[in-house]
Amino acid sequence: MLAIPFQTAADDYVRGDVDEDGIVNISDVTTLIDYLLSNQWPEEQLQPENTDFTVGGVTFTMVYVEGGTFFMGATAEQGNSAYSYEKPAHRVTLSSYYICSTEVTQELWMEVMGTNPSYFIGTNLPVEHVDWYACSSFIEKLNELTGKQFRMPTEAEWEFAARGGNKSHGYKFSGSSYISTVAWYKNNSSSKTHPVATKTSNELGLYDMSGNVWEWCSDWYGSYSGEQTNPTGPSTGTYHVNRGGGWNSNETFCRVSFREPNGSASNSNGIIGLRLAMSYPN
Repeated sequence: MLAIPFQTAADDYVRGDVDEDGIVNISDVTTLIDYLLSNQWPEEQLQPENTDFTVGGVTFTMVYVEGGTFFMGATAEQGNSAYSYEKPAHRVTLSSYYICSTEVTQELWMEVMGTNPSYFIGTNLPVEHVDWYACSSFIEKLNELTGKQFRMPTEAEWEFAARGGNKSHGYKFSGSSYISTVAWYKNNSSSKTHPVATKTSNELGLYDMSGNVWEWCSDWYGSYSGEQTNPTGPSTGTYHVNRGGGWNSNETFCRVSFREPNGSASNSNGIIGLRLAMSYPN
């Protein structure tokens, strides 16, 4: 019997509005019957699932982020907290992609690289003390091991995911407007990192996109401009972008729109890590 996928783009089919025109008529009913009798659901209506990958004995989850359009930067919920370099809020359209449910852990880094550069030691703690170049080397080796094309997220991909993608509730932080529920930050971290996924996730099931450690993006830092599609930042620059805030950050720096403009690619310390992304399809 055909298993109908719930909570996906096929929800309209479950409700009977097969052609998604806002009404249910005899054409919808006959088309739906045809699908059921053929035991074949229209492939384009099925949302891809999250995907687990295992390297050695370490498993991590890549979360599917359905593409969409959003306003990036200093949107209304950011209030007076936003800085000038978060402005103007501008419309960005992104294709679908995957992003890791957690920051890269020390156990995954050690499995790939054979060493652990972190100051705070623990297998399920986020890796830190990694500069942009070290992260690039890690991803290159991970791709050799898996045959996939993992990468760092673009800044736009990072913010869209942190906001909850198309499921966004418009929170100030990633998953809540109350920072303590979703983030390890200056007021609750006891001046150290914490195991990943021990705070509440955001709307997409992503953890620690506010707080714990800052996360590298692939982009060079640059000023915002007008409407864009799949932006990747300037072709050259002085700094790479850090996002999300860390265990030593105050609330302002953990907001979904805050961007650290001084991320020297050779900068490595106990507050910077990374999160994996991957294009769809891969």
